[in-house]
Amino acid sequence: MDFKFTEDQEMLREAFAAFVKEEIAPNAAKWDEENHTPVDIMPQLGELGVLGVFVPETYGGVGLGHTERVMALEEIARHSAGLAMMVFTHQLGMAAILDFGTEEQKMKYLPDMCAGTSICGLAVTEPGGGSDVAGQKTTAEMKDGRWIINGRKCFITNSHCADYPVLTCKTGEDEKGRSTFSAIIIDKGTEGFMPGREENKLGLKGSMTGELIANNASVPQENLLGEIGQGTPIAMKEIGEVGRASMAAIATGIIRGCLEDSVKFANDRILYGKPIAKLQAIQFHVADIRVAYESARLMLYKAAAVKDEGKPATIDFGMAKYYATDKACECARKTIELMGGYGVVNEYAAGRYMRDALACISSGGTSEIQKIIIAGDTLKKYK
Repeated sequence: MDFKFTEDQEMLREAFAAFVKEEIAPNAAKWDEENHTPVDIMPQLGELGVLGVFVPETYGGVGLGHTERVMALEEIARHSAGLAMMVFTHQLGMAAILDFGTEEQKMKYLPDMCAGTSICGLAVTEPGGGSDVAGQKTTAEMKDGRWIINGRKCFITNSHCADYPVLTCKTGEDEKGRSTFSAIIIDKGTEGFMPGREENKLGLKGSMTGELIANNASVPQENLLGEIGQGTPIAMKEIGEVGRASMAAIATGIIRGCLEDSVKFANDRILYGKPIAKLQAIQFHVADIRVAYESARLMLYKAAAVKDEGKPATIDFGMAKYYATDKACECARKTIELMGGYGVVNEYAAGRYMRDALACISSGGTSEIQKIIIAGDTLKKYK
């Protein structure tokens, strides 16, 4: 068992980190303060290989794996969790196309998405609830060889900037009368399809979140992703493994920010004639944050390794997501406490870490949903 990145992975991580230091870190506070989504940085991330790192070269990607993907997200989230959110949601839709799309769909959409010249997303959540997938009301009806879509999605990341979001829609019922859903790619600018309200979020402000509204939007039949009625399995697979992996990576990046900022502040801040790093109470906070980071990181990369081996990783990512998002909130609070009055001054990033960490909890499935999933698996596995 080797807990180190390979030489190639470490070189890639260093390249990601260098880009983040130069292009993202200096702008993160401004993006947060202005609630700005830096869509213009996507082609740069595409050129660096971040967006399509897990996509085969045939479709314009780098041909690596999800270990490298979450590695990049951790580096981005260390300074801008909001931007990492936009990137991961883009990859969430890409993964659905890669895993379930036809060869024609992959060749049509993925190269531009890998390059960052078009943006993707996955729209499942509706006003009736996000965890209640079966309660979706958006419909898609086949008329004259085209899908006619009606409904409203909410809390959708990349809502106002996605060129090709993937929507889940009710398309029929099974033999027991239960609703069945399908996944459909819809082009931005389609008549009858438009973004609605854009949310003003507590955190994760480097990404757009809002509504998508379809009012008799007409979509070609060939935009169906996968088979009719396969929408729920598509959504659950991608959210369970790509979405929760990403949220674990983002939360791990936030914890790392807390760790590095806490250590720097503790060494620089002089109190009673010596750095506060000499105080035992401060050392306790630093120790707690270090343990949280190392634990979250181990869980994240272990789960990514499982997925890259081609094995089911939903439970592994669920545990990583639950732990990392919970600890990110705890570590942000400890960082604020360690900094005293400076911790609540927006000149420092600690407050942003707290807001971003809180916003991570409900993304990709709440902590309660993760615990239900984890408990169900545990009761079967360890009986």
